[in-house]
Amino acid sequence: MSRYEVWAPYATHRVDVQVGEAIHELARCPDRDGWWTGEAPEGDYSFRLDGGPPLPDPRSPRQPHGPDGPSRAVDHAAFRWSRTGWHGRALPGAVLYELHVGTFTARGTFDAAAEQLDHLVELGVDFVELMPVCPFPGRHGWGYDGVSLWAVHEPYGGPEGLKRFVDAAHRKGLGVVLDVVHNHLGPSGNHLPAYGPYFTDRHHTPWGSAVNLDAPGSDEVRAYLIGSALAWLRDYRIDGLRLDAVHALADDRAVHFLEELSHAVERLAVASNRPLFLIAESDLNSPRTTDAREAGGQGLTAQWSDDFHHALHCALTGESQGYYGDFARQPLAALAKTLRRGFFHDGTWSSFRERTHGRPFGPGGGHRLLGYLQTHDQVGNRALGDRISTSLPAGRLACGAALVLTSPFTPMLFMGEEWGAATPWQYFTDHTDPDLAEAVRQGRRREFAEHGWAAEAVPDPQEPATVLRSVLDWTEARRAPHAELLGWYRTLIRLRRERPELADPDLGAVRVDFDEAAGWLVVHRGPYRVAVNLGRGGAVLPLAAAGREVVAAFGAAALEGGAVRLDADSVAVVST
Repeated sequence: MSRYEVWAPYATHRVDVQVGEAIHELARCPDRDGWWTGEAPEGDYSFRLDGGPPLPDPRSPRQPHGPDGPSRAVDHAAFRWSRTGWHGRALPGAVLYELHVGTFTARGTFDAAAEQLDHLVELGVDFVELMPVCPFPGRHGWGYDGVSLWAVHEPYGGPEGLKRFVDAAHRKGLGVVLDVVHNHLGPSGNHLPAYGPYFTDRHHTPWGSAVNLDAPGSDEVRAYLIGSALAWLRDYRIDGLRLDAVHALADDRAVHFLEELSHAVERLAVASNRPLFLIAESDLNSPRTTDAREAGGQGLTAQWSDDFHHALHCALTGESQGYYGDFARQPLAALAKTLRRGFFHDGTWSSFRERTHGRPFGPGGGHRLLGYLQTHDQVGNRALGDRISTSLPAGRLACGAALVLTSPFTPMLFMGEEWGAATPWQYFTDHTDPDLAEAVRQGRRREFAEHGWAAEAVPDPQEPATVLRSVLDWTEARRAPHAELLGWYRTLIRLRRERPELADPDLGAVRVDFDEAAGWLVVHRGPYRVAVNLGRGGAVLPLAAAGREVVAAFGAAALEGGAVRLDADSVAVVST
């Protein structure tokens, strides 16, 4: 017999657990308001509320038949973890690599992804960041429409597949970060509203009613989300979590949900004797996200830095539409500001938002910001899902890579970026509800039609060819010109590890010289200069000290005393 329990305050008179075809009545918990419990045989199970249809367990550890089917228990203690020297590692000083399990390989499974881990070891990264892996309807999707926040998408390999992947990564000295979504659940397969007040109309988000973090019943909802987060870290030995769009976590309580979560993760880290961390995606440009709880912050370890990305993207591409507008006016000045101060919008006017935005990040602590040239968002949310590698020469890509990997931030790469992948990464779905599928298809076409795209030019998210186009072509990495760019990424990551000044997170120690009109920029990193020429022709870049050695270069570079001569779209790391 097994014990079953569920929080179902919306049930008025009866809750049953159905195991196979047999139905067993549960009893109210006398000391836990809204909870029901009881014993029944082991097996795939569902809950029935007041005689209604069978529903999956909100805390289901496995959904073998998809999000709408019955749940299945998982014995986490039964998995045989390898005996490795892995005891975790802290985030500062690390390099992350973001990947999507379904398109990282042609097979699209955890086991197939594990077969490519040697590539990441040779590249030199420290952590693999998996995009969300919770179940969602259909086979293919980004994962941000997931439901069943304690379970693992079966087509990827389910719970055992995820554990095998984490175990394999740890054997090779790689940590694993998991992207989790607490700000909304998918529009299909979400059965939480039948159980209790998991959502509230007190706040509204781009996805509708907000997750209930501060209205009546929110204590249990917060416990549900925190329990899910801790389960990934504890049961799957994940090393850190990336929290999607935390600015959409509407919470007016005195202790914000993120503060409560960070405290819980800290306690687990102490109990398990290994470093655990939280990384936020936030649109707020607020240092409070990563400030210590004792100082009034939320205590998260780091947050994504879109400001750095936008400035770098504008400097490399010249694009100026939408939110790029503020950065495109003087892209090198914007890039210099983010390298020295973390945020570009730190209380400044944002034309995209039509208001002032952000507050100063504060001195030091650049490792608390993730810096990147590409991410799943910045590629996949373009109309065609086109990577910048399809429109920029290898030399210009190398310049961008150098600015990321020698920055004071925690660098992150997006899968395939390291060899300048020519494959797009497009928005794809596999909704089983035909009305939802059509709504998503038409909504995406309308969105890009407002920016001048013809409807027929926007890939159909539901079309199988869309996801197939997005799968990495691993043969590219061995061919020119991709192999040369891959070698450059490996060199930069090695230099970052061997020469600590290139990874120094102290923003106050960063100095940047640039010439907006000529298109060059020099970043001072201790005794090193990262010299980048984005101009149309060759240029002589002042180093403010005599150059002793070109440590590494992509393109032609020659020292001339206190300067370095670079061809267009060339970059050099110089010791002085």
